[in-house]
Amino acid sequence: MVSAFSFDKAPLRTPIKGERAVMKTQAEKPVRAKGLKIFRGADAPPLVITDYRGITPVIADGLKQLGQAGISSGSDVRLLFETPGFSVTYAWFKSGYPLPLHSHEADCLYYITGGSLKLGTEQLHKGDGFFVPADTPYSYTPGSHGVEVIEIRGESCNDITIKAKNPAYWERAIRGLAENAARWPSERKPGAVE
Repeated sequence: MVSAFSFDKAPLRTPIKGERAVMKTQAEKPVRAKGLKIFRGADAPPLVITDYRGITPVIADGLKQLGQAGISSGSDVRLLFETPGFSVTYAWFKSGYPLPLHSHEADCLYYITGGSLKLGTEQLHKGDGFFVPADTPYSYTPGSHGVEVIEIRGESCNDITIKAKNPAYWERAIRGLAENAARWPSERKPGAVE
């Protein structure tokens, strides 16, 4: 019997409100990893972002100045696991770390494993989390003891689009870095002290 509806081209599911309307058909199933995979945090390499997007001269200058002021001593970001269509990252941002407004091409789920952060008007603590849909600008401020988060993405984790285009933002970030960086060498991971 011939049907007017081809089941091999039927959508796998309907997108959730706000989700990117990318429908995969049975014939377009993504490549999936096979077999059990084990990863160890102690072996996780530093995350190297290779895909910076939206870099304007103002952003490039701001990033350069933050680098010269010592921003690298305020974070530890590691790639715990990556496979086609999925990645897990660990990040420790020390107190007052200036995380610029940015977005990613993939949906991101964050789980706080230590410390706290402020996201908009919300104060989130160990055990809390938040979801950021793809291409949604966001930023958060680590709490007084810093924050440790696990980031889970529905894709590989090597892209970031910086959205902070105002020179005044970068001036504030550089001043904040100067105010906070002096205490960073003595800060311990908040999950270790809770």
